[in-house]
Amino acid sequence: MPDRNEPRHYRALFISDVHLGTRGCQADLLLDFLRYHEAETIYLVGDIIDGWRLKRSWYWPQPHNDVVQKLLRKARKGARTIYIPGNHDEFLRDYIGTHFGGVEVMESTIHEGANGKRYLVIHGDQFDVVVRHAKWLAFLGDWAYVTALTINTWVNIVRRRLGLTYWSLSAWAKLKVKNAVNFIGKFEHTLAGEAQRRDVQGVICGHIHHAAMHEEFGVHYINTGDWVESCTAVGETFDGEFELIRWTELGEQSTTKILAAEQAAA
Repeated sequence: MPDRNEPRHYRALFISDVHLGTRGCQADLLLDFLRYHEAETIYLVGDIIDGWRLKRSWYWPQPHNDVVQKLLRKARKGARTIYIPGNHDEFLRDYIGTHFGGVEVMESTIHEGANGKRYLVIHGDQFDVVVRHAKWLAFLGDWAYVTALTINTWVNIVRRRLGLTYWSLSAWAKLKVKNAVNFIGKFEHTLAGEAQRRDVQGVICGHIHHAAMHEEFGVHYINTGDWVESCTAVGETFDGEFELIRWTELGEQSTTKILAAEQAAA
């Protein structure tokens, strides 16, 4: 595990599901992460901004603005930055092919790794039947998820005061509830099939807030996770290796920042 106090430079970084504009967004932790990580290419793999939530009620504290400014600053300094919209920031799909402040907006793209393998980079909501065909149900699920995050915030405030580590209610539920486990497995299998259909060796996606990296379905499946529950990202080293970075596990300073973010959200 890398030292969290040591800046790291990657060939590429993949970040998704930040959900700026929501109280559950761990913007302080993401800012901390961005201070310690540089990359030649940064992929923003969807749901960076939560347009669904902002339509209902405006919430945009300074740390959320700081995240945007930090990413734009990295683009100005030479990092190629590619934004692939998801379902929560689908309004940006009207701007596919354009540039904003050095950020390229694409529907999906192919990333060629240092090892020569090709990876489809896509948010993944296009392969979620609920999002595609029953948006009202997706909105209901979003409400339930936000409720779970609110409960999770209070649970972790108590846990920190008892000296316990961070724990994610929704992440736990995903691994315990049979329907959730089945959905994750079906989603991964479907994305792997899409990678094979496009004749690439891997797929890098987000959407389901479940960080993972495996080759169970014949291709290299990588899910970047999120910056609401797990605070994870994926980095490609200059040797072509992919690392799943769990930022909340890298030192005591991260734990302190989690508590600060939770107290602010409450």
